[in-house]
Amino acid sequence: MDKTAVLHKFPVVAVVGPTATGKTAVSIRLAKRLGGEIVNLDSIQIYKGLDIGSAKPSREEMSGIVHHLIDIREPWEVMDAASFMRIASRMVDVVLERGKVPILVGGTGFYLKSLEQGLSVLPGAMPGLRSRLIEMIRDKGHQQVHSLLVSLDPQMAKKIHPKDTYRLFRAFEILMGCPASKDARVKEESFPTLMQKGIRIFKIGLMCQRDLLYRRIDDRVEQMLENGLVKEVKGLLAQGLNPSLKPLQSIGYRHIISYLLKKMEFSQAIFEMKRDTRRYAKRQITWFKKDPGIRWFNPESLLQEADIWKAVN
Repeated sequence: MDKTAVLHKFPVVAVVGPTATGKTAVSIRLAKRLGGEIVNLDSIQIYKGLDIGSAKPSREEMSGIVHHLIDIREPWEVMDAASFMRIASRMVDVVLERGKVPILVGGTGFYLKSLEQGLSVLPGAMPGLRSRLIEMIRDKGHQQVHSLLVSLDPQMAKKIHPKDTYRLFRAFEILMGCPASKDARVKEESFPTLMQKGIRIFKIGLMCQRDLLYRRIDDRVEQMLENGLVKEVKGLLAQGLNPSLKPLQSIGYRHIISYLLKKMEFSQAIFEMKRDTRRYAKRQITWFKKDPGIRWFNPESLLQEADIWKAVN
């Protein structure tokens, strides 16, 4: 067994659930209660300058609690899932070696599963294929490319919005790189998983009624706008950043960019931002519900508990 598992018998804690369910507030209370340190598993919060649109914890919220893997990359720097997971795995070791409790926080179920069980080996970027897809999008539009994906792999296409350029590209690269069987990929051994190190994850899931969740999402979007999301995106573009950069194609940023580039009216951009966030939340719920190891709680009730750790046990 890895020495980090021996040094600290307390399990790693993960706070998961769909967007806008209060993961930040719960994780911070847990960190204070357990003497923990937070390890970010959000793929957009790693980028400097993408604060409001990624719902990054504020300085006030992070005060007194050590946070890891936030603001570790510039928006133009490439960070694939494998690299992120290797860094996250090492960070868990560092926190455990200090005798602290790592609290993993994020809404990307794939990242948590990868950290726990390992990454599947996927093909890398294929520049030639991407160039052809870019030409197709320019000539015939996103919908035509998405329709082609539907004809090749309907199940994969269902999970990808027609205008999500990055995920469209990755879908075609995966199909071209693994034509025989996408389900027959071997496990990546480039970093030791928590399972391999004998470290258990105590998973806390946050969930509320669907109609309430959607209202919370709408309210969060409005709060982001009040906090200056449009100004933040203007500042990013003023740096000369290419709007097609992966982090700028994430929910919220791509919508505001479309408005600023006069591709759509402001009201339409906000409507689509709220709609796409709700759709993303629905996909998150579907993913997390497949994990029987998650214990589910109502975030509002949980935050009212005097001892939040006792409440989840």
